Amino acid sequence: MSSHQSLLLNGRLITMRLATATFIGGLVIASPLAFADEEYSDGTTWGLGIGAISEQDPYAGIDRENTPFPLFQVENRYISVFGPEIEFKLPSLVISNSQQLNFGIVAQYDESGYEQGDAKILNGMNERKGGFWAGANVEWENELFEVSAEWLTDASGNSDGQRFDLGLERTWEFGEHIMLTPHVGASWQNDKNIDYYFGVRDSEVRFDRPAYSGESGVNIEAGVRGVYQFDQHHSVLIGVEVTSLADEIKDSPLVDRSTQNAVLAGYLYTF
Repeated sequence: MSSHQSLLLNGRLITMRLATATFIGGLVIASPLAFADEEYSDGTTWGLGIGAISEQDPYAGIDRENTPFPLFQVENRYISVFGPEIEFKLPSLVISNSQQLNFGIVAQYDESGYEQGDAKILNGMNERKGGFWAGANVEWENELFEVSAEWLTDASGNSDGQRFDLGLERTWEFGEHIMLTPHVGASWQNDKNIDYYFGVRDSEVRFDRPAYSGESGVNIEAGVRGVYQFDQHHSVLIGVEVTSLADEIKDSPLVDRSTQNAVLAGYLYTF
């Protein structure tokens, strides 16, 4: 199962204030189309819904944030739109009856970052903004699991950051209504990305906030996502993920935790 055969609800696209790129790339929930017949997915499918995410950013003293958001989807064999991401699907490479490679070009809007009022440790810091990211992905499907890789760069130029994500997952279907997908992954972020969101410039130094220059690092995440489909139109989406932060993030004077987590739930009506 991949985004070329079924619609993906990608937490990277719908979270509103994620502090690190790792979870942005991590929380993925398969949509009801995974239960559909192949011929059903050949046409264009539309969906509307509502969801909410509860997330804990790693900045010291920052409150857990609970954010509702609308869900909007468009899916066919050429394009996939969900939230602030669009994927243009490239031709797949069929290796055998049980294996194939899927390719795509993606663009998305990421609202990572912070403002001074978000936490006391951030008072006196310049605002860090999100922005538009663009890149490419590839997925290897086989009978045992799915391996995915994605490279993204900050096309808006706010952080000049880059990310490279690797993921491994397997999906189990229970009857005609339930799908569960445990997954693990790793997300490399370059030094510019970590320095932008977790660094402290000389002009931002104070007695409890020394200067800090971020270096590249790797976050590790694990979680589970799932779908309960009541019928062809009505579905409930869920996802839980925990991320172990790279040392280069944990060492920042802005951070007081070694992990971050998020829980997502939503309802989707597929036309």
